[in-house]
Amino acid sequence: MKELKNFKYLGVTLHEDNSHQIHLQERIKNANKTYFMPQKFFKNKNISKKLKLILKNTIIDKTLACALETLTLTKRDRKQLNIFERKVYRGILGPVYDNEKEN
Repeated sequence: MKELKNFKYLGVTLHEDNSHQIHLQERIKNANKTYFMPQKFFKNKNISKKLKLILKNTIIDKTLACALETLTLTKRDRKQLNIFERKVYRGILGPVYDNEKEN
């Protein structure tokens, strides 16, 4: 069985069969590392949620989106990106409780 090779060109991981899954996983991994660096900032109750979201938009989203602009995303790719984004929002904003009680 032939072994597929990966290589990096201009910061983008390219795959022999033109699959971009490896690059997407690498981007999510890098954005996850970026998210966990300022955890004390995100967990601080004295800092406004608005400021935390500005930080998320300027740092984490840019790390995630770098070199993804040119890719054609499949449903699976979008789902992975949405899962990561929800994880970050939950970490920054905390859990959301529904105030209405079910009858």
